[in-house]
Amino acid sequence: MTVPLAAIDAAVSALPPAWAMFQSVAAGAVVGMSLGLTGGGGAIFAVPLLVYWIGIDPQTAVSISLVTVAVTAVVGAAERWWYGQVEVRTGLLFAVAGMLTAPLGSWLGDQIPPRLLLAAFAGLMFVIAARMWRKARDTAERMPASVFASGIEHTCSRDAQGRLRMTTRCFVLLALVGLVVGLLSGLFGVGGGFLIVPALVAFATMTVPRAVGTSLFVMTLVGAAAVGSQLAAGRTIPLGVAGGFVAGSIPALFVGSSLGRQLTGPTLARAFAVAIILVAAFIIAKTLFGF
Repeated sequence: MTVPLAAIDAAVSALPPAWAMFQSVAAGAVVGMSLGLTGGGGAIFAVPLLVYWIGIDPQTAVSISLVTVAVTAVVGAAERWWYGQVEVRTGLLFAVAGMLTAPLGSWLGDQIPPRLLLAAFAGLMFVIAARMWRKARDTAERMPASVFASGIEHTCSRDAQGRLRMTTRCFVLLALVGLVVGLLSGLFGVGGGFLIVPALVAFATMTVPRAVGTSLFVMTLVGAAAVGSQLAAGRTIPLGVAGGFVAGSIPALFVGSSLGRQLTGPTLARAFAVAIILVAAFIIAKTLFGF
């Protein structure tokens, strides 16, 4: 016996608020766990969970994802700051560049039809998964965040005290990455950690823990700017769903960080890449083919 989709939707909408809150907290926990495990890129799961499990429209899902990323990143950045793993000057360069393009990304998201936005989001997920899978071949690094690192030749250098030499080439390169991060944050509701961490490791010659801490600092500022642009554009953000998402993500962030220290980088990279591919394939099938 086949149950009509309309009947399923009606049953879901009739569920008590407690179940809706549980959904939000559980979905937020998935995002927080993946952020803690990888040091960046976990927010890629937020929009699919909000759209296909909780039933939020894509544009609103982007807004909720941005709130979750910004608040969770604040907590993570504060922890890293305590351990001296946040490089403020370099992070501010990324953040200022990202804050310039985040409103543009939000505006573009309003112009794109929901189906096309979700299809483009799935494409971004495939790109991230492919990058992570290639990096998994390198077994030299064991830190979880290193699964995003690149082997590109260093463009920036540091002095004897370990301070970054901000040459023109270094400045332009880091600013360009920041601009891309801001655009993607506003458009898709992602934090951009999957771009920031490898850029800081490869171009700014940072250690992985310091790159993760600085990335969280950048994600806080860029995410806040993107949320502000969403509100300025008149976008409504459901506080109940957003609050549940944040409530689930923050504790899971610390759990993911603890678990990530027990796993090798390549193992984590492959598992995470497979999960991303499966979610992206589901989005394509659901959005383009109506499965």
